[in-house]
Amino acid sequence: MDVSGEDYFYHENISFNFSYEDYPVLCEKGDVRSFAAGFLPIMYSVCLVVGLAGNALVVAVYAYLKRLKTMTDTFLTHLAVADLLLLFTLPFWAADAARGWQLGEVVCKIVSACYTVNFTCCMLLLACISLDRYLALARAQGRDQTGWLQRIFTRRHCWKMCLVVWATAFILGLPDLILSQVRWGSNRSVCLAIYPPSMAGGGKAVLEMAEVLLGFLLPLLVMVICYWSVGRALSGLPVESRGKKWKALRVLLIVVGVFVVTQLPYNILKVYRAMDSVYVLVTHCGTSKVLDQAAQVTESLALTHCCLNPILYAFMGSSFKQHMMKVAKKFGEKRRQRRENPAEEEGVDMSFNSHSVSQDTNTFSV
Repeated sequence: MDVSGEDYFYHENISFNFSYEDYPVLCEKGDVRSFAAGFLPIMYSVCLVVGLAGNALVVAVYAYLKRLKTMTDTFLTHLAVADLLLLFTLPFWAADAARGWQLGEVVCKIVSACYTVNFTCCMLLLACISLDRYLALARAQGRDQTGWLQRIFTRRHCWKMCLVVWATAFILGLPDLILSQVRWGSNRSVCLAIYPPSMAGGGKAVLEMAEVLLGFLLPLLVMVICYWSVGRALSGLPVESRGKKWKALRVLLIVVGVFVVTQLPYNILKVYRAMDSVYVLVTHCGTSKVLDQAAQVTESLALTHCCLNPILYAFMGSSFKQHMMKVAKKFGEKRRQRRENPAEEEGVDMSFNSHSVSQDTNTFSV
């Protein structure tokens, strides 16, 4: 994650008739750093406060229940944990934007890798949730019970899928862990990935495109295919179910729309920068400054999805609402018992799922 607005050398005019004006000129980006120092801490603070509240509630509810009954519950829990870990990196980047990096190279590497790993993990988990919802509907309708996806997406293999997701995200975060360094420039230290000369062009572009492919295009493709199939199935429901049908379809459209609006601008810019690292498309200082500021704005927009995930995927789902009501009810009963029987407080049993069993998702719940 580079929000420093690093200075670089560029050729103002490319010509075979060299003169003093043709030598590289330093592109000073003090105005880019000033913009970042004012804009990013505010955006990161808002994302941190809102995101912590929503995702912490999701984790707290499932932790209190002590058992995840469905695959959606498992994916939502992992999604909330990834969101929280990503949000915990934002104070470091806010301080970096405001005053420069002051925490050393080891912390720089860890925070950079943690940011990439959890950002990618969030996107891949959204694809898993989409597949789970589609397959839940297929099970409810008795379709394709022997398909390979149906065999893989079961409660028994859920932990394996989550492990694959985290491992894939960790692999994409390795370059940041290895290449991130603290450099001094323009009277401040910055934490950024420094690519060796052999990777400055093609290698960097390959890594950028891999992040775009796995962190945006693949989840988007899965979401569109799965939710399109779900939407077609819902549109075929009887007329008396029209109200619930259109409510469910509206939720699906909002989920996909929010994903596209928040992630598309940032990934378009990443693709352009990957092409620039190979073909040197940016040759003017002004253009480079505009792209730096656009990267800061679009990346902040992409981060807002961490705040919206609990609303879009947990709070809108009837299953999570039931879990939350159950926790609130049990918590209220426990407090009432404490007031009525203070001497027996030590013996209260905190397990509320002694007779519940894990099962696959067998109903479709938006």
